[in-house]
Amino acid sequence: MAKPLVSVVIPAYNHERFVGLAIDSVLNQTCSDLELVVVDDGSTDNTGEVVKGYSDARLQYYHQENQDAYNAINRGISLTKGSYIAILNSDDLYTLDRLETLLDVCKKNNAVCAFSDVIPIDDENITFDDSDFGWNIWHKKNRDFYYSCNDLYTAFLKGNFMVTTSNLFMTAEAARDVGTFCSLRYLHDYDFIFRMIRLFPQQIAYVDDRKLVYYRIHGGNTLGEAAIAGREQDRELIAKYMLAAVPEKYHQYVKAGSERLVELERELHEVRTTRYPPISQGVRPAFNEFNKAVRIWLKKKFS
Repeated sequence: MAKPLVSVVIPAYNHERFVGLAIDSVLNQTCSDLELVVVDDGSTDNTGEVVKGYSDARLQYYHQENQDAYNAINRGISLTKGSYIAILNSDDLYTLDRLETLLDVCKKNNAVCAFSDVIPIDDENITFDDSDFGWNIWHKKNRDFYYSCNDLYTAFLKGNFMVTTSNLFMTAEAARDVGTFCSLRYLHDYDFIFRMIRLFPQQIAYVDDRKLVYYRIHGGNTLGEAAIAGREQDRELIAKYMLAAVPEKYHQYVKAGSERLVELERELHEVRTTRYPPISQGVRPAFNEFNKAVRIWLKKKFS
């Protein structure tokens, strides 16, 4: 096909249930001047068959042995021909006007990268709209901090309110300048946006008043390996880009001070739990505590 305006890359892995919805959300965009590059990262289910079932000439399908999402994204980007590049995870969805909206934002603001607010959904495509839902509390906290500091780099040190790789929209030239996605399994998008901001500090547009991507939250998203490994990677990433924003002659102060603050939090937690041990919860523990208190009172009264 002729050079498209926008290239969308979908890294797909074992999402036969969702990948069709993701593809539809791209092919039905109000901006139709696009190509869609799907890189199947060694799926063991019917993901590949679902993708190959489409006959749209704008869609290209590639299969590779499993090499993790960052590798599939990098390969997909290397195959694109568009002037702009967008990424969509195979279980997420675009609103149908996403590409048109972000194209307009980039042109009007001379931006090389743009991202929007997101809509969290579950496996049944139902929106998590309860303000007390844990993820919504976390996301609101990060957005509120951005509004208070009004600086993207500072706000990202507090939390990744871009949320997902699916939220990235950028010029092909900027993507080449920033370079490939790193091998961090859980935070390659977080690392990438830090590098983008450092390289183009005045040309990043946050469309905070529009929700243009549906971000799927699975039941196990925050459980298991990711709960620990993701936070370990997060700790290293924040330390790296915090120091990157400070002149090198001050690195020793920032590093020593931040490490001490972490130690103090740990020490305070140990002291508090030793001095004020947590009270057991539940009916049986509470009954046992009550019996214990009664026995102590009786012993004191009749001794």
